[in-house]
Amino acid sequence: MDATLPTAPHTALDAHDVRRAYARWAGVYDIVFGGVSSFGRRRAVQAANALPGSDVLEVGVGTGLALPYYDADKRVTGIDLSADMLERARRRVRRERLAHVAALAEMDAEQTSFADDSFDIAVAMFVASVVPNPRRLLAELKRVVRPGGHILFVNHFLAEGGARLAVERAMASSSRLLGWHPDFALDALLPAEDRARATIRPVPPAGLFTLVHLPCE
Repeated sequence: MDATLPTAPHTALDAHDVRRAYARWAGVYDIVFGGVSSFGRRRAVQAANALPGSDVLEVGVGTGLALPYYDADKRVTGIDLSADMLERARRRVRRERLAHVAALAEMDAEQTSFADDSFDIAVAMFVASVVPNPRRLLAELKRVVRPGGHILFVNHFLAEGGARLAVERAMASSSRLLGWHPDFALDALLPAEDRARATIRPVPPAGLFTLVHLPCE
């Protein structure tokens, strides 16, 4: 990796920025982002379905786009910081009769109200580049996932070179408007010891997103 690449985004987001951005996006999120993100969501859910354990925490559940794809034997709790997005997720659960969805709650992913060791699996889809403190998110997921459990991230990470890197760096100044960091590097989420243990795979389209599987010790 180029040593000049940043390990943290240049433009910080706080919870207010995120709530405001996703209040704007909520009504059109499925149309604008649903298609391009669908491969990543489905890969993350497929990975969760293949893992042992039934209690799943989906962080950044949004409008609930991924909820229909979980197996019936999974018990899914979804959290999100955006009340507007959660209302759409609740409508989806009712409309599609998703009995495996146990709860949907407005909650800060960096500081949840769950007890230690509450879940077998945590799935964070397109959240790591949104939260103000990605390492705090990682620590919180390690806290709420049982030893021997699994943490899955699917996210866009900063390119390591080429034209995409230049575009992502140019977009960084618009982070507050977008509600996510275009210049978010994998090292901002995973310390070296976790990166060494993680399985990291690109997902379509064109490797724009990455699936990270981190076993919990």
